[in-house]
Amino acid sequence: MERCARGPSAGSCSLDSRMERQWLPIREIHGETDMTEKIPHNVRGAINSTLTRRVFLAGVLALPAGCNAPGTGSVSAGANYGPATNEPFPITGIDVSARDPELLRQEVAFSGPYRPGTVVVNIAERRLYLVQAGGRALRYAVGVGREEALNFQGSAIIGRKAEWPSWTPTATMISAIPRYAAYAGGMPGGIDNPLGARALYLYRDGEDTHFRLHGTMEPETIGTAVSSGCIRLVNQDIIDLYNRVPVGAPVIVLQK
Repeated sequence: MERCARGPSAGSCSLDSRMERQWLPIREIHGETDMTEKIPHNVRGAINSTLTRRVFLAGVLALPAGCNAPGTGSVSAGANYGPATNEPFPITGIDVSARDPELLRQEVAFSGPYRPGTVVVNIAERRLYLVQAGGRALRYAVGVGREEALNFQGSAIIGRKAEWPSWTPTATMISAIPRYAAYAGGMPGGIDNPLGARALYLYRDGEDTHFRLHGTMEPETIGTAVSSGCIRLVNQDIIDLYNRVPVGAPVIVLQK
């Protein structure tokens, strides 16, 4: 299933706040029926090469390195938050003049044991770092799970990517929330879909973890703990990340 759903704020999405409050703990909803295919064989080599014991231990044991002090970065060159004109569905622009600069994509100083191309998510900071060469990283603000138990932790890789992905509730979720039966065959991608414009799927040991890095139509939820466990970015940021990160890229999720 897809763990990712709308936050408690109001919006045009049919998955409204009343539904959001009824989401089950993730340990009860492992029955996703679509998007559970094995990672492609040609990516298995990436698991062995990128998720070595050294990288795994670094991700689990390292302090949240790279978490620079607020205000020390600079807004990334080309960080366009305007409306998207080349997408199949409309993406509303974000007024950056009215937005906290800390929530904008920035290039920042970064120190840590991760090689360039690694995605590092710091749940406590509610930030995602794409490690660059030369002690730098691109930093994105994210929304995280409402409770610590809902958040993924440890190491994974990007097992696959999708543009305007579909979303499918599990049988357990449909039983708990009968109106989800309308989406038993999957909710097509679009402006009402809780995964937004892009999704990056986290895999571990060749298996889909059911956690995603994905977009959202609710920019007001970024920097907060509102999701059912997945990591959400504004659509402009997830599109930028999607274009930079290949299948097979390592992901480290730090709780603290």
